[in-house]
Amino acid sequence: MGQNVVVIGAGVVGMGCASYLQRDGHQVTVIDRVEPGRSTSFGNGGGIASTFVLPLAMPGLMKKYVKYYLDPEGPVSLRWSHMPQMLPFLWKFLRNCRPERVKECTEALTSFMPPAYAAWKPLFEEAGLTDLVRAGGGLWIYKDDAALRHDWPFWQGRRDKGLPFEVISDDELRQLEPSISRDYKAAVLETDWHYVRNPYKIVAGLAELVQRKGGKIVLDEVVDFDRGPEGVTAVLTKGGRYPCDAVVIAAGAWSDKLARKLGSKVPLESQRGYHVTLPNSGVDIRHLIIAGAAKIAITPMDMGLRIVGASAFPGIDAPADWRQSEMVLSWGKRILPGINAEGMTQWFGERPLTPDSLPVLGASPHFRNAFYAFGHSHMGLTTGAITGKLIAEAVSHKPTSIDLAPFRIDRSY
Repeated sequence: MGQNVVVIGAGVVGMGCASYLQRDGHQVTVIDRVEPGRSTSFGNGGGIASTFVLPLAMPGLMKKYVKYYLDPEGPVSLRWSHMPQMLPFLWKFLRNCRPERVKECTEALTSFMPPAYAAWKPLFEEAGLTDLVRAGGGLWIYKDDAALRHDWPFWQGRRDKGLPFEVISDDELRQLEPSISRDYKAAVLETDWHYVRNPYKIVAGLAELVQRKGGKIVLDEVVDFDRGPEGVTAVLTKGGRYPCDAVVIAAGAWSDKLARKLGSKVPLESQRGYHVTLPNSGVDIRHLIIAGAAKIAITPMDMGLRIVGASAFPGIDAPADWRQSEMVLSWGKRILPGINAEGMTQWFGERPLTPDSLPVLGASPHFRNAFYAFGHSHMGLTTGAITGKLIAEAVSHKPTSIDLAPFRIDRSY
C-alpha cells in the first residue's frame, strides 16, 4: 500500500525522487520555495555524465586549487571572510585526497553513476521529454598531447573501471568540431554521455508529469518537522502543516540545515557555479565540450550556447560576483574564437558539495521514515533519476539496486 511522502526540493533530484516514488505507488507532495527547476537546476550545463566516477578530492588537488586561486582567470575563487567557516570542510576535503580514500570513493561512484541514463530513460519517455535529449557524447579538449598525458591518470581511472572513451587526434577533432580553436590539438570523446537542450524544461516537464499523476507541488518554505514515536509525522512550512508517512530531503545546498533539525550534522559546502548563455553565438557545435584545464563546459541548447564554469566558495548567502561569469565568457572565447556575446545572459547557482564527493543517500539514522537525497555537487542532472530510483526503493523497504552504505549521512567524512 502506498505511503504519503513529502519531498522537500523541486530541483532535478527532488523531481527524480518524486517521479520514482509515484512509480512505486506512493502519493507525493513536493515542497519548495521556488517553482520546479527555477533554482540551481535552472542553469546547469546539461550533461548526463554517466562515466564521471572519480571524486573531486584527488591527490595533489589542493596544490592545483592554490594555483587556480592565484590565477585571476582561474576556475576557483574564495571569499576570505568565509574562510573561518570553511576550514573544517577543507580539512575533511584534504583527508579525502588520500589514495586509499580516493579508491573507496571511486568504487562507490562506479556503482552509482553508470546506471544514470538508464534510470532517466523511462522518465523522459513518460514525460514526453525525449526530444530534448541528445546522445552526442562529451568531448574533452586539450592544448596538445603533452597536456593529455598530464591528465592521463584521470583517464586511466576510467579505463581501469572498464568505462568507454576514445582518444581523438587533431585531424579527427577538426572533423568533429571545426569551430574549436586550433590551439586545441588533442581530445577524448566520452561516448556514453548525453546532454539535454534545456535543463529547466526537463525539471518542469517532470513536475507536470508528477501533477498529472496526482502529485502536488507546493510553493512554501519548510521550517521544521513534527516528530512522534514512529518518526516524522508532518512537515511544517511557513504557510502550513503537511502530514506524512515519510519525508525525503532533496533541497540541494540548503539540505544540511534541514538534516540538522532531524539530528544529523553533515559537512556540506556550496560550490557556486556561474554560466553565461549566448542566444546569438554565431557558432555551431554538436557535442558537449569540456576544457578540463579551465573547468569549463560548453553546451548547445535551445536558448543558445551555454558556457558553464567556476567553482566559487563565497558562502551560500553571499551576493553574486559577476567577474566569475566574465571569466567563464573569456574562456569560451578562447575555445570558440569569434563567438558573439550580444544578448548574453548570466546566472549563478549553489551546488551542494560534500568533502568526499559522494552524495548523501538513504535513511536517517534517527528517524526510520526520513530519507536524504542531496550533495550531488555538479552532477545533479546526471544522477537525479538514479537517486530517485534508489530513494523509492528505500522508502518502499525494497532491497536497493546498489549498496547505500558508502552514502549514509552518518559516514566518516
